[in-house]
Amino acid sequence: MKKAYVFPGQGAQFVGMGKDLYDSSPRAKELFEKANEILQFRITDLMFEGTDEDLRQTRVTQPAIFLHSVILADSLGDAFTPDMVAGHSLGEFSALVAAKALSFEDGLVLVSKRAMAMQKACEAEPSTMAAIIGLDDNVVEEVCAGIDDVVVPANYNSPGQLVISGSMKGIDLACEKLKEAGAKRALPLKVGGAFHSPLMEPARIELAQAINETAFNAPICPVYQNVNAQPVTDPELIKASLIAQLTSPVRWTQIMLNMIGDGATKFVEVGPGTVLQGLVKKVDRNIEAESA
Repeated sequence: MKKAYVFPGQGAQFVGMGKDLYDSSPRAKELFEKANEILQFRITDLMFEGTDEDLRQTRVTQPAIFLHSVILADSLGDAFTPDMVAGHSLGEFSALVAAKALSFEDGLVLVSKRAMAMQKACEAEPSTMAAIIGLDDNVVEEVCAGIDDVVVPANYNSPGQLVISGSMKGIDLACEKLKEAGAKRALPLKVGGAFHSPLMEPARIELAQAINETAFNAPICPVYQNVNAQPVTDPELIKASLIAQLTSPVRWTQIMLNMIGDGATKFVEVGPGTVLQGLVKKVDRNIEAESA
């Protein structure tokens, strides 16, 4: 039996996340306070007692989810026994810290820089995303390719659930055409911009420099990366894929299929929410999935 640990991305946040860890574990409290120092604002106040609005700001959301995930993984101690790990978008950074490819401090600094760079790219050009439900991936790909504006597949979440990303006009056109093509639903998402699309290129350039200046180690187990869904242990390959991730789609469906194909029989979600467990069940309902 192989165990896969998976780490959620943006959208999993909720007010109060991590407070139980902070209150019950001196080690967790120490890490949270270290994070407040590194970020130079009390993110714990926003996580534990802020508003939904506070937590929706990209500069807060990304480090908050990262902190909850990595501190939860750390609190598991010797019970954290991954045969493989993966993280959805932002969650890839959490997975890399949990698998010891990246230090807690360096991981938090990179996540914070990533959030700021993405926020800037969103403000520079209004853009958005939409969830397409009930169509085969190849149909969504074909429709997006035929639109004369920026619109691309961004998150392959599970069979029949694909998120597209692009300009306001591109997303409007694509939603219209995808409904005509038989999509059950085409839902615009409340997000700051077109994540995992060419419109994130300025953020990719900014983050590339920070990643290249950061020390990465070989992880304690293979990390299945978003860009190609393949298991990786080479630090240089990990860095290259992390940089490419900002403008490339998240191949989550393929990651889950590859993990199951490589022997994963149990998935453990580490972080806020239960979204990833639901996606595992959509790929294979016989696979065991639980929260850490």
